[in-house]
Amino acid sequence: MTYANHRDTDPDHTSVTKVFAIPHIRRVGLDRPWVWLSEGWNDFSRAPVVSLSYGLALVAVSYMLVLGLSSIGLFYLVLPLVAGFMLMGPIVAVGLYEVSRLHSLGREARLSDAFGAFSRNAGQISAIGLVLMLMLLFWVRVALLVFALFFSYQPPTLEGFVNTVFFTEQGLIFLVVGSAIGAVIATVVFAVTALSIPMLLDRDTDLFTAVATSVRGVVENWQTMLSWAGLIVLFTAAGLATAFIGLALALPLIGYASWYAYKEIVSNE
Repeated sequence: MTYANHRDTDPDHTSVTKVFAIPHIRRVGLDRPWVWLSEGWNDFSRAPVVSLSYGLALVAVSYMLVLGLSSIGLFYLVLPLVAGFMLMGPIVAVGLYEVSRLHSLGREARLSDAFGAFSRNAGQISAIGLVLMLMLLFWVRVALLVFALFFSYQPPTLEGFVNTVFFTEQGLIFLVVGSAIGAVIATVVFAVTALSIPMLLDRDTDLFTAVATSVRGVVENWQTMLSWAGLIVLFTAAGLATAFIGLALALPLIGYASWYAYKEIVSNE
């Protein structure tokens, strides 16, 4: 058990130091992401209605977002928001972590359990959700700045956007630069949230402890977690490439598997 300090202020405005404990981190093998996916699939098969309903709810929200942006002439925001989906994925999957948590306790999960999971340790989960929202807004701002540097500030039409970004040399360079910046932001978010959000759901702990645990768990298992991050990107990209429909399957599978990644890496001792 590792201990670290952070400072807080009591009602009398006196600075005090609180000690929080980082749980023991296990080292895991490179093959473990496939095992997590297998266990995630078992959870999916055990609760197919809950899983698909949760996934389809996200698909519906995605369609509403795209249609809404298109209707007000802001379709060019869809690309950074689609990329930014991976930043918000860990908080979106809270309900799925709850399904796996209940299964591990030998209980059946209902859809109400999944959508009600946000009430568990609500303050801390809301806090990290706010952090992810700020990171998403930061990414969108950076993406728009990069777009402006390459294509000026004139918003393109849908047809012009697709042709310019995907079928010109300038557009391909833009995609490389934007992807590189997005990868840096996504790496930071992954390290902070990969284990912290399941931990906040599972334990009565605080945001600082959960984030410190997640970062340490990712760093100490960086090769395995790099492989796991790659699989998350692959499955999410496949879901997005099917006009969002594939997310109804990909999101529950990744969410359940992420729970098992947390349980294996973060010891209960």
